[in-house]
Amino acid sequence: MKLIVLICATLFCLDIDAQFHTLTLPKASPEVKIVQQIGVTFIEVNYHSPAVNGRDVWNNPYVIPQNGNPIPWRAGANENTIISFDTDVKIEGQELKAGSYGFHIIPNGHEHTLLLAKPDNLWGSYYLNLITDVVLQVKVKDTVSDFSERLKYEVINQTESTCQLALKWANRMIPFTIEVDLKQTTIEKLRYQLNGENTYQWEAWNDAALWCLHNNTNLEEALTWVNRSINGGFGGFAAHPSFINLSTKLEILDALAREEEFNNTIKILNEIRYSASEAHHMVVTLIKLKQDKAAINLLNQAIKKNEKDWGMRLYQGIAHYYLGKKSASTSALKQCAKICPEGFKPRLEMIKQQIIKDEYQFPQRKS
Repeated sequence: MKLIVLICATLFCLDIDAQFHTLTLPKASPEVKIVQQIGVTFIEVNYHSPAVNGRDVWNNPYVIPQNGNPIPWRAGANENTIISFDTDVKIEGQELKAGSYGFHIIPNGHEHTLLLAKPDNLWGSYYLNLITDVVLQVKVKDTVSDFSERLKYEVINQTESTCQLALKWANRMIPFTIEVDLKQTTIEKLRYQLNGENTYQWEAWNDAALWCLHNNTNLEEALTWVNRSINGGFGGFAAHPSFINLSTKLEILDALAREEEFNNTIKILNEIRYSASEAHHMVVTLIKLKQDKAAINLLNQAIKKNEKDWGMRLYQGIAHYYLGKKSASTSALKQCAKICPEGFKPRLEMIKQQIIKDEYQFPQRKS
C-alpha cells in the first residue's frame, strides 16, 4: 500500500511540474505579420524577428549561413518565413501562382538567391529540399540601409500594380520586386465576388462595370454586368434601373460604338424616376458624351421639380452653349447666379466669360 501511495504521489508531482499554461511571455524573436494590398492582391508575410544583439550578423555564418553551407537561411528565426499571395504574381519578373510559400535565402556576399518553396511549415531551412521543394528562385543584390536592430520586412516603392518587399536587418536591405497584373487580377476577383451576397446588389454590378470602363478593359462583359444591375437577376429579382447604372451603360455603349443600343437607352430616360443628385449624374454623362439635346430635355423636366437647384441651371447653360444657343446659355447662367453660393460666383463668372469667348471646355467631354 505504501508503494502505491508513493507512486501516485510521484506521478501527481510530475503532472504539476509538466502541465501546460496559456501565459504569454516575451520571445527572443517575436512573431510578426504584415499584410499589404497591391491592386486587389493581398500579400502577407509571417516571420520571426531576431535582434542584432551586438553581432556582425551579415558576416557571422552561425547567424546567416553563406552559400547555402550548411543550409540556406530561413530569412528570420524559428519556423521558416512565410509569404502568401491570394492572386498570381510575378517575383522579379518570374511568374508565381497564388498560394502560401516558405521563403528562404542563399546569401553569397552581397548577392542573394531568393527561394520560394512549396512547404511553408518547415522549422528553419534544415529540411528544405532544393530540388523538389523550390518552385521559384531569383538572384538579387542587397543595398545599404538605415540600421535596424530587429530583422523586419517592409513594403517600399509601391505603385498601383507593383511594390518591393524588403528584408532589413542591421545595416543591409534585400529588396525584391512583386508585380501583379492589375486588370486581370481585378477582373477575376470581381467575377468571384459578384457571386454570394453581391449577387442581388445592383451597386456591386454597376461598380464592377464602371471599373472596367474607367480602365478600358473587359467592356463586353462589363456591359452584361451593368445590364444585370439594371434588369436584376433570375426573374428580374433586384432589378434597379436608375440614372446611375444607365449612365454607366451609356458610357460603355459609347466606348463599344453600339449606336443603336445607345440611342435606345437615351429614349428610355424619361421613364426613369430620379432624385436631384441622380439627375446631376446623368446630365454630366450626357454632356460628356455630346448628347446636349438629351441633356436639355432632361434638365427642362428636372428644373420644374427643383427650381432652386443652381447646379441644374449651370448645366443647362453649358448644354445650351454646346448647342450653339449663347443667348439661352447666358440666360441660364444668370438664373444660376441668383441662387448659387457666394463662393461659387467667381468660378461661375469665369465660365460665363469663357462661353462668351467660345473658350469653354467641359471636363472629360469626348473629342
